[in-house]
Amino acid sequence: MIPAFPVYLFDIDGTLLDSAQDICGAIQQVLDTNPSPPVTYEFLKSYIGRHLNDLFLDIWPDATPENLATLLAEYRSHYPARGHKLTSIYPGVMEGLAALGGRKGTATTKGTPTTRAILEQFGLIQYFDHVQGTDGFPCKPAPDVIFTALKALDARPEDCLFVGDSPADMEAGRRAGVKTCAVTYGYGKREDLAVFTPDYWVDDLRALSVQTAAIQPVR
Repeated sequence: MIPAFPVYLFDIDGTLLDSAQDICGAIQQVLDTNPSPPVTYEFLKSYIGRHLNDLFLDIWPDATPENLATLLAEYRSHYPARGHKLTSIYPGVMEGLAALGGRKGTATTKGTPTTRAILEQFGLIQYFDHVQGTDGFPCKPAPDVIFTALKALDARPEDCLFVGDSPADMEAGRRAGVKTCAVTYGYGKREDLAVFTPDYWVDDLRALSVQTAAIQPVR
């Protein structure tokens, strides 16, 4: 059974919320109004958790910083306008957060205001002591958002378990010096996550509760 941690940090998309249809839908709206090669839903989904500039540069390798800023602004207009109507909470998330001890925060590529708004919309904000998004500093796999959240919570890396679904999450956790837990139900492929040797794996967030033995360390 996993030991209790004083602090738990969570990714959002693919970890707490199944938001791919709204995220990819908003990206597709951007692509529809800008000449681009055809891409698949699975291709778009594979970029969730990374900065959108990574995706845009793969689609438009010659894009200038000004082009990228325009594309990003278009996405940021489309995404909230969708109202998160195709987004849902993963099974077990609310119960898992409610049962989990310790302080809890977020460490997501979304901006902090967007993160707070979506947690409020889905009734999850009550479970968090701190909401941290990526605001003007490098995105995961850089560890900056984790360090920023830990500072806000006055916590040390060794006190923290970071829970996420993507290779970028696992790499960021490793670089931050925190323990990592990979969820198997999100958008990351298990073989890609395994490259970063997560300390723990869970199939359901309820398994994080110290009252269960459902979570097992990787051997």
